[in-house]
Amino acid sequence: MFKPISVAIGLRYLRAKRRNGFISFISLASIAGIALGVTALITTLAVMSGFQREIRDRMLQMAAHATVSAYGEPLQDWRHAVEMATADQRVAGAAPYVEKEALLSAARQQPAIVRGVDPALEGRVSVLADKMVQGKLDSLTPGSFNIVLGKELALWMGAQVGDSVVVMTADGRSTPMGAMPQLKRFTVSGIFEAGYNEYDKGLAVANMQDMQRVLRMGEGVTGVRLKLHDMDQAWDVARDLAVNLGGPYRVTDWSSDNANMFRALKMEKTVMAILLSLIIAMGAFNLVSSQVMLVTDKQADIAIQRTLGLTPMSVMRIFVVQGTLIGIIGTVLGVIGGIVLTLNLEHILKAIEAVLGVQLLPEDVYYITGLPTDLRTSDVTVIACVALAMAFLATIYPAWRAARTAPAEALRYE
Repeated sequence: MFKPISVAIGLRYLRAKRRNGFISFISLASIAGIALGVTALITTLAVMSGFQREIRDRMLQMAAHATVSAYGEPLQDWRHAVEMATADQRVAGAAPYVEKEALLSAARQQPAIVRGVDPALEGRVSVLADKMVQGKLDSLTPGSFNIVLGKELALWMGAQVGDSVVVMTADGRSTPMGAMPQLKRFTVSGIFEAGYNEYDKGLAVANMQDMQRVLRMGEGVTGVRLKLHDMDQAWDVARDLAVNLGGPYRVTDWSSDNANMFRALKMEKTVMAILLSLIIAMGAFNLVSSQVMLVTDKQADIAIQRTLGLTPMSVMRIFVVQGTLIGIIGTVLGVIGGIVLTLNLEHILKAIEAVLGVQLLPEDVYYITGLPTDLRTSDVTVIACVALAMAFLATIYPAWRAARTAPAEALRYE
């Protein structure tokens, strides 16, 4: 009794009578359509965010959050740079590295990045030692000229532990016969599997001092790699370190090094969200249909309400309230369904595999064999707001038609 008259009548119209049961059925279809669209959109974006997080985490297990390197020449005072970086409270670890593109040759040839590291310091910036499937990272002792290969790289080259691999770099030396490429024979002492194709197929790791000798860098290194407590601060921390060191330095972070990949993933997620929003739009169109039919069915009621003093704006508000409530119910059901489905998606996948007797994500094909999900509050909030906005917009035209009802015309044949 304390509700505004428009809200009270709008709520009353949600309860169908026997003669307008079909309209109620269309309203239920609208609720189901909105709920289904919201559920599908929440689950899909959660899965895409989960895959994006999984790829990023696997990549950053082997890559630094940020790097600081000298321009065009080796970084000589790298020990001072490591000390300064370690003194920063934002830095979790720092380690020097030497990196060069090379052509590796065993049974077959394959281009790859050869990275020289200090095994004692590498654990500060990566988990390479934990990714070894054959051999150990400690085998990369100075002067041993050992090398560890990514699993896919070793497979493509036909190399195994104990085999010799020739590393050919473009830094040639002058001879009476002209410029010759730099060649050095290494022994495969281990194989690692990062779970990320760019490293498993394109990275080889050797001792830093051995690479300094091969590249004739003296005591210099390519740069310093940093691992941070908060990787979103990577650029700021690396820039501050470069400024404090003085001189020209090149600063990169994980987002700029892989900008194209993350931009593509973001675009894919955006396009998928737009496409799945069409399901919600279909529910909104059903809502328009049900509202138009309801307005037509309630012509006499509207005319009586107008003769009792209800203004056109109040009549319009009745149907806006009624349609918006349908949108709210559908959105709430969709949000609940999306959250429940996302949280149980892994169990559902296993149940489907058990019933069908197949493995949907086989280990020999995919690096990620599970179904990772990342349910973000921001995504759920945006989806709910979009669904509510569509439901509200769907009520405007039918409510406007109801407000234009002429009482005399509507009651002429009653």
